[in-house]
Amino acid sequence: MLLIGFVVHFWITPNISVSANEIAAANVARMEASIAGKSKAKSKPDAGSIVKALKETKEKQMQYLTIFAMIFGIGFLAYSFIKKEES
Repeated sequence: MLLIGFVVHFWITPNISVSANEIAAANVARMEASIAGKSKAKSKPDAGSIVKALKETKEKQMQYLTIFAMIFGIGFLAYSFIKKEES
């Protein structure tokens, strides 16, 4: 389980590079800025703070999942060293 915890952590943890979602968000922001410059329609609330909060929440969830998997693995490892009573 400890090994699985590390594998899950490094498999799910995003790379440092720019993701497709960030590129799409930048394109949408550029298009919205272009439209906002042409007409003074009612402005939308900033979605950047929501996206940032979601990313932070996902990172914390992954940290907790990793810690839980490691503790679970250590528990199984410790349980394997307990001597069983033979009947």
